[in-house]
Amino acid sequence: MFRHVDGFSGNITLSQFKGGQSNPTYRIDADGQVFVLRRKPPGDLLPSAHAVDREYRVISALGQTDVPVPKTFCLCEDTEVIGTAFYIMEMVQGRVFWDGTLPGMSNEERGSVYRSVNEAMAALHRVDYQAIGLGDFGKVGEYRERQIHRWSKTYRLAEMDPIPEMDRLIEWLPKNIPPGDDTTLIHGDYRLDNMILHPSETRVIAVLDWELSTLGHPLGDFVYNTAPWIIPAIDERVSSLEGLDLPALGIPTEEQYIARYCELRGIG
Repeated sequence: MFRHVDGFSGNITLSQFKGGQSNPTYRIDADGQVFVLRRKPPGDLLPSAHAVDREYRVISALGQTDVPVPKTFCLCEDTEVIGTAFYIMEMVQGRVFWDGTLPGMSNEERGSVYRSVNEAMAALHRVDYQAIGLGDFGKVGEYRERQIHRWSKTYRLAEMDPIPEMDRLIEWLPKNIPPGDDTTLIHGDYRLDNMILHPSETRVIAVLDWELSTLGHPLGDFVYNTAPWIIPAIDERVSSLEGLDLPALGIPTEEQYIARYCELRGIG
């Protein structure tokens, strides 16, 4: 590591970040410098799962763009080093919010955060993925069709008791895919708690957790990102805006959020 990461020297203190990351993530303190190590979990894994090499590749490529991502330093695929593949990136100091109501913020600040989240997503979807070397990062076209087929198959394999509503949904979805198609670089898990906000400002300074990133339909990201406006308040682990007076909180309505994204993308 000392040979491959600028500024990396001295004694090391290692601590693991807590949370729901599928790829274990660690903070490395080294004589005043702070880095992040992200690795595959140990054990037998599915061939395409926990692809830290893909994460490293997409974050590195996006470093050339205006999409806010951490700086990457090195990727190690030699499992003899720490037991699994890993990569090292900069430690971005800031704030992470799990609650979409952004407690403790003013109305103006909440609105500004949501604008920044929307702007970072639109910036990602505007990226010329061919120009930054990601033309082979996924299949082009029919993303929605492939996702419906994949998740329907996954559900059938895991099904224990028949659920008639799911049967109807699996039949309905392929027949009701909206017309038209589009392919951009997508994040795959674009939600508030996968972003770091500036320590004192209301802007996104880093989007994290690119494990599911691929080439796909940008509305896949957008609809997933708008889930808090749509899903009910199931429990405290699911951030929901259901039943809240959004204008009173300074949070855009779903209609306003959609309109702003369309404006940023130049689509109707």
